[in-house]
Amino acid sequence: MIPVFANILVALDGSPAGQKALDRAVEMARAGETKLHAAYVVETGLFSSLPTDNTVEIMYNVLQKEGEAVLDKAKTDAAAHGITLSTHLKFGHAGSEVIALADKVKADLIIVGSHGKSQTDRLLIGSVSTFIVTHSRVSTMVVRS
Repeated sequence: MIPVFANILVALDGSPAGQKALDRAVEMARAGETKLHAAYVVETGLFSSLPTDNTVEIMYNVLQKEGEAVLDKAKTDAAAHGITLSTHLKFGHAGSEVIALADKVKADLIIVGSHGKSQTDRLLIGSVSTFIVTHSRVSTMVVRS
């Protein structure tokens, strides 16, 4: 039996592991009266060592558009199962932003994928999931791909 949570936050990054995390969150939301939230965080620290110019701005715009697309797809996927999904696009350190959002939406469970889209992302996202597990005040589920 799957435990029922009232408020679930799933962290997305566009990776297969993130999709599996969303699938698990939707499955759990279907089991009870659950509010479901999805977050995509544009990591603003990725290019902090680069001089601020149009190139950095373009990179952030690309990442923002990717985040919007990931969240739109998540909303469509959830709706296909009869679940309403609230989406949140954030900017900053992914782990900190997810934890802050969990507090704000009063989540009682955070679900995150185990790693990101590439070998480099595995290091970044893996450290994000570790950060969330270590610092979150609510239960956290790490979904493996």
